[in-house]
Amino acid sequence: MTTTSTDRIRLKKQRFLEREQLIKDTTLGLLIRDGVEKVTVSAIATEAGIGKGTVYKHFQSKAEIMMRIVSDYEQMLVSNVNEGIKATENGDPGAAAKAYFDSRLANPALDRLVQQLEFRLEADESVAIEMERLHKIRHSMVETLNNMVSKLIERGLLEDVPPHYHYLACWALAQGAVDVCFNQGFADQFDDKEKLLNFIANIGVTMGNRGQFREH
Repeated sequence: MTTTSTDRIRLKKQRFLEREQLIKDTTLGLLIRDGVEKVTVSAIATEAGIGKGTVYKHFQSKAEIMMRIVSDYEQMLVSNVNEGIKATENGDPGAAAKAYFDSRLANPALDRLVQQLEFRLEADESVAIEMERLHKIRHSMVETLNNMVSKLIERGLLEDVPPHYHYLACWALAQGAVDVCFNQGFADQFDDKEKLLNFIANIGVTMGNRGQFREH
C-alpha cells in the first residue's frame, strides 16, 4: 500500500501528539509520586524512555509541562461542569453541582497536586500568558455559573442569597473533602474513603436548596 505525503504528515503529527501526551502523563505520575522539587526534565525523559532533547522538542521547561497539566485539568473541569449546566437547564437542578464534585473528588491526589502547581506557577513569568488564559477561562465559567444560579433562585429552587454564595460553598466543601484525604489525623478512618467522598458529594448536590438556610 502506497503512502502519500499527506499520510506521512498525519502519521508524524499523530506520533508527535502521542509523545507529548506521554511526557505529560509521565510528569504527572512523577509529581504525584516524588513531589515537585525532585522531578527534573532528565527524570521525566528517563521515566518516559525518551531522550532529554525529545522532551524539549515539545516543552521549553518543566514549568511549561506543569502549566499544561494545570490547564488540562481546568479544561476537564470546565467541560464537565458545562455538561452539568446543560443538564440543569434541561430540568436536573443538581446536575452542575454533581458534575463539579464528581470531577474534583474522582482523584483527590491529582486535584491537590494541580492546586499546588498553580500556586507555584502564579509568579513564574515563563508561563504568564498561559496563566492569564487560565484565569480568563475561570472568569468565563464564573459568569456562566452566576447566570445559572440566578435562574435557579428565581425558580425558588435555591436559597435567595447572592449567586456566588452557592458556587463558593461548593468550592469550599470540595476543598475540604480533598484536604481531609491527606490529613494524617484521620488516616485511620480512611478504609472507606470512596464512600466518604461520595457522601460529601451527595451533600454538595443539595447544599443551598431552598429551606435550608437559617440566618442568625
